[in-house]
Amino acid sequence: MSLLQENSAPIAGARLDSVFDMVLAGGPVMIPLALCSLVALTYAFERALRLRSSALGVKALESDVLPALAVGGVERGLEVLQKHTTPAARVLRAGLTRWDAPYLEREKEVEEAGMREVRSLSANLKPLVYIAMLAPLLGFLGTVYGMIVAFSTVASNASLGRPELLASGISQALVTTAAGLTIAVPAQVLYYWLKSRVERFARDVEALYARSAETLRRGAIAPAPVAPPPAPSAPAEAAAQPA
Repeated sequence: MSLLQENSAPIAGARLDSVFDMVLAGGPVMIPLALCSLVALTYAFERALRLRSSALGVKALESDVLPALAVGGVERGLEVLQKHTTPAARVLRAGLTRWDAPYLEREKEVEEAGMREVRSLSANLKPLVYIAMLAPLLGFLGTVYGMIVAFSTVASNASLGRPELLASGISQALVTTAAGLTIAVPAQVLYYWLKSRVERFARDVEALYARSAETLRRGAIAPAPVAPPPAPSAPAEAAAQPA
């Protein structure tokens, strides 16, 4: 235990003047906590890019597909959808492809397509949940480890009259607890924020499909007739006929 204490405990009397000093004072438990932090940042950044409005495609379809459906019906709408590869386009394509099917079958197809896209968008959010649960446990493990080091120091004869040795173990315990909570709280916040974007996508694409179906039920708008060009006026000489 004494060898373990010498290798893991921070230097007696060392001041924690920087974040790096605090990381060093946390002991070996800070290594898995740092890995948790890196994984959380990676998945959060990847999902934030994937859940951008432009990547989901709802707004782009509102401006492209709805006018096409109003003018050319289902055929024209499917032609426009072929140019889009976004999750919203895949859900809307599932409904328009089965537009001639019975209502319940068409709605089931749209619902299944929407559920597939929501599951795909939510898949990489789970690591944030795992890290939000794991980081505090690792911090608590570091706390217990630091307290073991502190009381082991108290039990040794070398610590008599040297309270700074006890303070170093307690410092390690508190640093790991703070590190675990510092990682877990942002990970939990990021998870709920990204999850809300997925839920908003589900609502928006459902509303877009409802507007598309209403546009098709109203029927295609016939183009405005083009007025024929006026007939050329007869020459004045032809108008004045001899009696």
